Amino acid sequence: MVFSQTYPTRVYKLVIFDFDGTLADSFPFFVSTINHLADMHSFKKIYLDEVESFREISSREIMKNLGIPVWKLPAITQSFIKLMKVNSSKIPLFDHTDEMLAHLNEHGITVGLVSSNGYENVTSVLGSSCRYFSYFECGASFFGKASRLKQLLKKADFKPSETIYIGDQITDYEAARTVGIAFGAVLWGYSSEKLLKKLSPDEIFENVSAIKRITVSKK
Repeated sequence: MVFSQTYPTRVYKLVIFDFDGTLADSFPFFVSTINHLADMHSFKKIYLDEVESFREISSREIMKNLGIPVWKLPAITQSFIKLMKVNSSKIPLFDHTDEMLAHLNEHGITVGLVSSNGYENVTSVLGSSCRYFSYFECGASFFGKASRLKQLLKKADFKPSETIYIGDQITDYEAARTVGIAFGAVLWGYSSEKLLKKLSPDEIFENVSAIKRITVSKK
């Protein structure tokens, strides 16, 4: 395996992952269900030719464009979780995810997960890859991941300076910054590469296998 020529900016002992769009390839499922959710919760539908443009803007901007008030978000999230529970067998992990997680474990890195998705969905999709995780914090509110990151940090007993949160959306970046930990952006998830690079994340991963370089020290 050939690693990217960029090396981690610091030594990480705790790696926390987001789930949807980071480990689980759930975006196609999300696109296939969004208009069903729109009918259920009375917000604007998204046409297929609009999907890519929505990847270029933040979650708050998407909510504004679709006419989704913040108070509706918990119910919409729960409906999505229920739909995904029925279809979890159809949602794959991204290629090389198991191999990457095994690599982190083999190099002594503690692995955790913070997600807005439900624990049953997360563990169902992860399958045997669950064995690599020491901590799960699932069911976080969409804009409330920071509090779950704090809880996980406390349980794991690592310093913020030793920790990175790896995700695919601006909300993941904001949560990491609120807690004072590094943020690693993946370029294959819900948000576009252009949008994520504007955030100047601490680490950028162009593919799943590139996450392995966290274990490589800069010489």
